[in-house]
Amino acid sequence: MQRAAQRDDRAQRGPRATRLSRALVCAAAVPAVLITAACSSDSGDAPGKAGASAKPSTGSSSEQPSTSASPTVQASVFRKLPEACGVLGKKTLGDLVPEADTDGKKGSSDDPANRASCSWTSLDNNGVKGSQFRWLNVSLLRFDSDTSRGSGNDQAHAYYTRQVGDAKGAADAKNVKTEALGGTGDEATAVRYDLKKKEGAFKQETVVARVENVVITLDYNGAGLAGEKTPDAADLDTKAKKAAKEVVTAVAGANGRKTAGTSPSSPSASASKGASKSPAPKGSASSSAPKKG
Repeated sequence: MQRAAQRDDRAQRGPRATRLSRALVCAAAVPAVLITAACSSDSGDAPGKAGASAKPSTGSSSEQPSTSASPTVQASVFRKLPEACGVLGKKTLGDLVPEADTDGKKGSSDDPANRASCSWTSLDNNGVKGSQFRWLNVSLLRFDSDTSRGSGNDQAHAYYTRQVGDAKGAADAKNVKTEALGGTGDEATAVRYDLKKKEGAFKQETVVARVENVVITLDYNGAGLAGEKTPDAADLDTKAKKAAKEVVTAVAGANGRKTAGTSPSSPSASASKGASKSPAPKGSASSSAPKKG
């Protein structure tokens, strides 16, 4: 009876032990399954692990950044300056400074290729009737393109603007008048005013012009001395403007160009550059006027 009870007890413990063993095995297997599932869910985010994409995504850190290009500026158009004392012809000098030595007085410069000037002085002495005095000075300044300072044209434009401002703000100037000029390089301004000096009443004309990367400043004044009448301001104005155009042409000629007009790369022309249209093809209605008859 006791043995039967022991057998029954062993028999009962056997299935229970088996069931308990199976439960423990299953319980031990659950974390492994969870761990495997967790690893599987993360593997897509880590290249090189199971389930990871074989190809790197576009724009990944494995791509090398492109090397940036070195900064560049537009090359200066004009490489040299003309001889300052030779920019005006003898006829022009005879009109502006009739009694001056046409050779002029050359200004001092450490770098004549970039900076040059020349002046002429005329005194028409009429004895007791007084004298007519004229003075003319032409200054030339050339700018080279530089990556740190910008293109020669842009530097010249900035200097041109300052020169015009200086002329308009001249000390003791009276009746200042300013006029923008066309047909004189890429941009030009004429400034005229009256100036009272101890020698007499002077009429001053200053024309500042820019052609490409060169700035021209032409100063011209006159006075009637010792009782002579004051020169006509309009006459001086006309002569100064004409002379400035001649200097612009001389600058272009020294660099192998016959004419000097508005540069397509100049600051004054850049605003309209984008709006310009391509030239019409040859023979189109817009490129030629209709023939009569």
